[in-house]
Amino acid sequence: MSSADDTYRKMFTVSWQELHRDCKALAWKLVAGGPWRGIVAVTRGGLIPAGIIARELELRVIDTVSIATYQGQQIGDTSNILKPLAASTVDANSGPRWLIIDDLVDTGATAKIVRAMLPGAHLATVYAKPAGKPMVDTYVTEVSQDTWIMFPWDTEPQFVRPIVAPR
Repeated sequence: MSSADDTYRKMFTVSWQELHRDCKALAWKLVAGGPWRGIVAVTRGGLIPAGIIARELELRVIDTVSIATYQGQQIGDTSNILKPLAASTVDANSGPRWLIIDDLVDTGATAKIVRAMLPGAHLATVYAKPAGKPMVDTYVTEVSQDTWIMFPWDTEPQFVRPIVAPR
């Protein structure tokens, strides 16, 4: 397991407004690939982006899959499937026309597992890092591999030091 201190040297904070804007931009990119059968949200990070995208694309069918690859700010050595997809989602004819939505792709470990579950699905993330980017079909913003993204559901309003501290 690699620690956040070893892996992440930068912090990228995303506000609710920025997240909503970026999810809507992702929805615009996905319109052309539709119509979609439904969404598979990768929990927990993909839940809110999936909800926004479902609203924008007028999709009512949303399934979830829960895969744990992070423990706090550390990337684990193994991935655990905590909640598999519903049988109706993974039947032989369900892969094509499904959207898999996650907040970001980091190393690609989670994406690899979900792609194996739904090989014909379209994987879309709001943010993508270089190591995981080849696993994603559509994304909005690329961030460097050494950046930890602070999503609005993980933060509270508080003072933050400037990049360059005053002397």
